[in-house]
Amino acid sequence: MPSPLSADRPAARPPGGGPVDALISQTRRLKGEVDAVRRDTPADAGDPRERWRRALYDLAMHQLDDLDEHLAQLRDDPPSAPAEELPAPPAPPRAALLSRVGSAEWDLLTDEVSWSGELYRILGRDPAAPPLTLDELPSLVCDEDRPRLTGMVTGCLIDGRPIDGEFRVLHAADDIRTVHMMGEPVLGADGSTVSMWAVLRDVSELRRCRRAVSETRDSLHRHRHAAARSEHRLAVELQEAVLPAWHGSLRFPRRGPRALDVAAAHLPPSAHASIGGDWYDALELSDDATLLGVGELTGQGVGAASGVAMLLGAVRGMALAGTAPGPLLDCLDRLLDTTAQPVLAGAVCLRYRHDTRTAVWAQAGHPAPLLYRGRAGRALDAPRGALLGAAPGSAHEQAEETLEVGDLLLLHTDGLVPGHTGTAAVHRLLALAPRFAGGRSARDCVREVVGEFGEGERAEHACVLVARVAS
Repeated sequence: MPSPLSADRPAARPPGGGPVDALISQTRRLKGEVDAVRRDTPADAGDPRERWRRALYDLAMHQLDDLDEHLAQLRDDPPSAPAEELPAPPAPPRAALLSRVGSAEWDLLTDEVSWSGELYRILGRDPAAPPLTLDELPSLVCDEDRPRLTGMVTGCLIDGRPIDGEFRVLHAADDIRTVHMMGEPVLGADGSTVSMWAVLRDVSELRRCRRAVSETRDSLHRHRHAAARSEHRLAVELQEAVLPAWHGSLRFPRRGPRALDVAAAHLPPSAHASIGGDWYDALELSDDATLLGVGELTGQGVGAASGVAMLLGAVRGMALAGTAPGPLLDCLDRLLDTTAQPVLAGAVCLRYRHDTRTAVWAQAGHPAPLLYRGRAGRALDAPRGALLGAAPGSAHEQAEETLEVGDLLLLHTDGLVPGHTGTAAVHRLLALAPRFAGGRSARDCVREVVGEFGEGERAEHACVLVARVAS
């Protein structure tokens, strides 16, 4: 808002028609382009996102219509006709988007008041009636907004502050319109206020459009939040259905002189996060062997959970068919290469033979199993094996380890040790060896891991599986 005007310094006239005509042409061209895009937008009332987009297009069109009208008034600069000579103009339709602008001036020295013809329509007054003084103007305003209008006018007249605010006007038939008022005092030679001018604009449709944008945006946010909650719930249910729900240690095989004591756990992040692609599995096989495995699949949410379901199904099927760990990972690599969405996966698969107490294992870009014997531990020497999906067709080599009664194997996914990866994470896990000693069960050892790494701040999902050679 410019500084207050002086009574002996007339306001500058608007610029000539040439530049304004160019602006009007640009505005109308832009209106046509926006309207064309709006017409191509699907009018799907059931889609919150489409309702929000439609409301934004309506608001943009309203503001462009507004700009077009104001530029036309600036170009034409019509003289104000006396109010009594103006015929009563027809009221525009309620849904019209074009804002209406009127002006007024109150002379404090002569008590003269002049209103433009459009101001009568904006304020719902009969054009034949005299214009209202500043004392009478609040009578048109809704009760709740009168103090705001009185404060704006008083601040302008007494303190010389510009007016810039809104109030609501009650028309006939309980039609409430929102009016935006901008004005300034005109100062005399002695610095006192001699008159006040104002421009008033009907912004009812603009506010309606903005409310529609806000409401549809809020509706879209609620819809997306509800959809996210439903997707998260589905992913959780799918993960719980896929991962073995173990409570306590399991014995593999269930009968026989030589057995593995197996337990596992999934460690979620400390803050709410989407379901990840971490998994673990243990499966009794038909040839006096047990399959142990852990891994992680890229992605989150339902996509990751469904990918884990597919991968675990393939792992179990091939293991039951007698496929060794290396060829099994080779097949998984080819399987992931055929999926519609490219994904990467790391995994460790280990086949333990109970009669010989030997573990044959392979890995695909994954941390090696940790072997604890007595009060010490070490990482097994990893055979070569690329991340699944990273180098389709590459072979995954195997390694073999002979175990003893009391030995303990720990398989885990990345992210098990918060804030540590690679060698640093392995050192932290190997430091648990003294706690694992003494013939403790696999479940006790899993509890030690969860207590050490799962109760503080965690940023990632992780899985841990412990297998102890019980006999």
